[in-house]
Order: sequence, then structure tokens, then C-alpha cells
Amino acid sequence: MAQPETERLTEIMAGALLTRAVCTVADLGVADHIEPGAPQSAAHLAKAVGANENSLYRVLRYLASYDLFRESAPGEFDHTPLSSALRSHADGSFRVAAVLFHRLFAAHDGFDHAIRTGEPGFNKTFGKPIFEYLQEHPHLAPLFDAGMTCFHGFETGAMLDAYDFGVFRVLADIGGGNGSLLASVLQRYPQLKGVLFDLDHVARRARESFERCGLTDRCRVIEGSFFEGVPAGADAYLLRHVLHDWTDEQCVLILGHCRKVIPPHGRLLVVECIVPEGNTRSVSKDFDVLMMNFPGGIERTEAEFRALFEHAGFELNSVTPTSSIVSVLEGRPLSGGSGGSGSGSG
Repeated sequence: MAQPETERLTEIMAGALLTRAVCTVADLGVADHIEPGAPQSAAHLAKAVGANENSLYRVLRYLASYDLFRESAPGEFDHTPLSSALRSHADGSFRVAAVLFHRLFAAHDGFDHAIRTGEPGFNKTFGKPIFEYLQEHPHLAPLFDAGMTCFHGFETGAMLDAYDFGVFRVLADIGGGNGSLLASVLQRYPQLKGVLFDLDHVARRARESFERCGLTDRCRVIEGSFFEGVPAGADAYLLRHVLHDWTDEQCVLILGHCRKVIPPHGRLLVVECIVPEGNTRSVSKDFDVLMMNFPGGIERTEAEFRALFEHAGFELNSVTPTSSIVSVLEGRPLSGGSGGSGSGSG
């Protein structure tokens, strides 16, 4: 084999070190100690974050070769746009997402298990599913919420710009997490009322969010599991980055519960990445293997979503792309059935 191929394979195989380096530097808060345009020495940075000077220099030099930080003079580092995004108070800071990865990085040790068995690598490493683990470690809840906002928060504005929620009366956010998404929709559409449905320990955080936003009079928070049912009374049921956490069988069960309560004129709104066919490069394929290894879920193609909808009693009516990676998949209830033939469990 020619040398370029072996060198490229070496670079790819060392990619785990790149991930670990970014997460560790973010956890240490190195980026917070550099003001853009005011380079700092590795010695100063090591002292500021409590790291070994030589090791930190070598890691920063390594990251600089990937355009994270820039060695502006021997031993001194300034920001690039990528490293600036790791600053805690940067607009759209991504630091918390990297710190979350740092805390859960051991899950990657189970990746081989995921490939061989089809079971999540997280379960192998931590001994239980990720959402059960997070429930048992409540100190991670604020970090998880903030990390998910880092990954997906920017999608909210793109979704609101692309899709008209003004035609609905009541919007139910199923698996709505800390309520940030539903709060944004309600603030954009003052005539709309909302229902947030999630597990009890998550719902508590959502109530606090709605109180801060002054939306308690327009939004109910209901506790429960979407594997057991969802509340009636809405004419639109929204699931953002919910289905990608679960298997097809589990998704049919979730969507089937929506089908049982949705009115004939209602709409199912699924906000997810759509995996392109073929060899097209897409971050959705990165997310797909992350979903495989962490919760055991799947990022899907449009054809796979269409089949999922049909199995649950919906017709995929339209796909609305946004300026972000996600699209809004709108489903209409099929006549003559209540859906939900699956029997998965959570």
C-alpha cells in the first residue's frame, strides 16, 4: 500500500486522541484564559488551569494543526474561530457539550461491543442505559441539559423560520426536556398554548424554565413516560430528537400512542436529521454512530421515516428542510386505524 494511504489511516486511527484532547482542554477551561488577539504562553496557561506545561504545550500544538488554537509565536497560542467557541461566555459557546463528552467518554470503550452485538456500548461500560444512568446521577442533569442545548439549541430558530406553527391551537412537546424548545415556540406564537410531557425528574426542570419565561399560564407540564401513553388535547404533537434515541420498534410504540390521541385534523411533527443516501458526507452519519453507541438509537433516511410513520398509522405528508441540519417531518393520521402495532419498552 502506498505511503499516503497509510499516513491517512494513521491520522484516522489517532482521531480518538483528537476528540479526547478537545474534551480535556474544554474541561480544563484553557480557552477561557486566552483573549482573542492576546496570545498566552503554554507556561501561563498550564499554571492557570493546573496542567503540566510540556504536556499542555504539545496538546495545544496538536490541536493547532487541526485549526483549534493557533501557535502565533513559539510556545504562545491565540484563538481561531473553533477554539473561540470553547470559551465559556462566547456567543453560542460549545464548551459544555465538550465537557459533557468528557464526563461520558468512557462509553466509547464499549463501541466494539455495540458493533458486535447491536447493544449500546454505553450499557456495557456503565452497566445500564444512559437515561437510567442520568436519572441516578442528578448532578449530571444540568450538564446534560446545557450540552443538548449546545448541540441542538441553534436549530430552534431555524425550525421556527422554516415551519409555520401558527395554524395550531395547542402544541404538545413529547419528551420536551427542559422546555427550552417549547418556550421558544410559545414566545414566537403568542396565541398558541403548550403541553410539555416528560418524565417526572425532567418535568421539574421544565416547570422552572417556564416560570422564568413567564409562560406558566400558557403551558401545562405533565409527567409520564411516552412508552406508556401521551396526553390528549393537542392538535399538534412535536417530537424533536426523540426518535433518534430509540429502535424502530420503540419508535412505533411512541408514535402509536400519539396516533391514539391525535384528532383527525391533527399533525405529527418530527424534527430530526435526515441521513442522505449513498456516500455523501454528513454530520448526521456521525450522530448515527453516536446514537448507536450511547442510547442504542438510529438516525434515519427519509425512506426509513416514511416506513416508521406508516407502521404507526401516519402518512408522511411533507418534509420541510431548515437552515440547520434538521428537517421538520409532518405526518397526517391515516384514516381507519389507531396505529401503534409495536411492543417495545423503555
